[in-house]
Amino acid sequence: MRTIEITSPADAGAGGQRLAGVSLAGREGHWDIAVSGGRIAAIAPSSSRGGGLVLPLMADIHTHLDKTFTAPRMPARATSLFHAIEMMQADAALWDHTDLRQRASRALDRAYRHGTALMRSHVDWYGASPPAAWTVLRDLADEWRARIHLEFASLTPLDLFAEIGETIAREVKAAGGVLGAFIYRNDDLEARLAQVFDLAEKHGLLLDFHVDEGLEVEARGIDAIVAETERRGLAGRVLCGHGCALSVRDPAEVAALLARAGAADVGLTVLPGCNAYLQDAKAGRTPRLRGLAPLHEARAAGLKVMIGSDNVRDAFFPFGDYDLFDAFRGATLLGHLQPEDWLDAVSETPARWMGRSLALAEGGPADFIRLDAEDLIDALSRPRADRTVWRNGRILTDHQGEQT
Repeated sequence: MRTIEITSPADAGAGGQRLAGVSLAGREGHWDIAVSGGRIAAIAPSSSRGGGLVLPLMADIHTHLDKTFTAPRMPARATSLFHAIEMMQADAALWDHTDLRQRASRALDRAYRHGTALMRSHVDWYGASPPAAWTVLRDLADEWRARIHLEFASLTPLDLFAEIGETIAREVKAAGGVLGAFIYRNDDLEARLAQVFDLAEKHGLLLDFHVDEGLEVEARGIDAIVAETERRGLAGRVLCGHGCALSVRDPAEVAALLARAGAADVGLTVLPGCNAYLQDAKAGRTPRLRGLAPLHEARAAGLKVMIGSDNVRDAFFPFGDYDLFDAFRGATLLGHLQPEDWLDAVSETPARWMGRSLALAEGGPADFIRLDAEDLIDALSRPRADRTVWRNGRILTDHQGEQT
């Protein structure tokens, strides 16, 4: 392990520190970062080398805190998306306040210590009354406010909106949340989707869809979402997650759709880990199709493309630890990504979609991730490279509390 220089307080001014000779993601050369009073006092070119790699904090825009850490309770491995849904709905009988709080708190702590600063969690919602998870997450959002900015989005099957959509929208508005729906080969799709958009406009809500999470070419939910967004002029307010079916549709058709989506400023969240694990899953057979939405083509068409953790240790994906940098490593492999060009997909792009910024800047908060690595390729190549997470100019420890 290399020795990384953190110089004495005198080198950065009273009460400060200076990180010498670091590499900064997205910038050429090496840099000295002066930290004082919990903020970045200066970022200056350095003649030193070997100071490690500094990254911005992460923004995880697609998670499921209500489902998380339930994998040990699952009776079997899911063999399809809908099999996983069935197992999760059965497990939901155990989701009382204590269970939900314990699992979600564990998730938030893991994410925080890995370097996540912003998070959006979807919450399953099937009835007129808010689910217990909604109440628990609202409480946890207040408790974690100084550590993780937590947003929450309702997740309701599209066909239920005619019956309970108005009630959900009012509750979501009151909580400052995001309105969401699950869409997959629904009958009367356009009319049902219009109801969701009507509610979003009426209550001033952002939209976040789970859409076309499968490998049937007939899945065209994203087409209807793009058309409705165009018609209403809701640029920058509509996010689509998954889009697996785009991977098996005619490329020319997909290109035309993505061009419209980019012009309409529809966002796309790609979930490589969960989708690669669950799509085309059959026991005793190697999967041929991984359900990866066309990241490169979407970004080239002007969409804001983001990468999220999605499910962590539940029926949909029994792995993960809320380490978004590790999820980025997997996305880099599965999507053939050039890491420097795509790091913003787990940081600044989702942060800005949530109305915030995680960019490192002089005068800004001393919040960043520091890896014992020469550059981003080195960091991705060595998963066990030492990592320190800095928040307000202090290094987080592995336990509760912080190290100065």
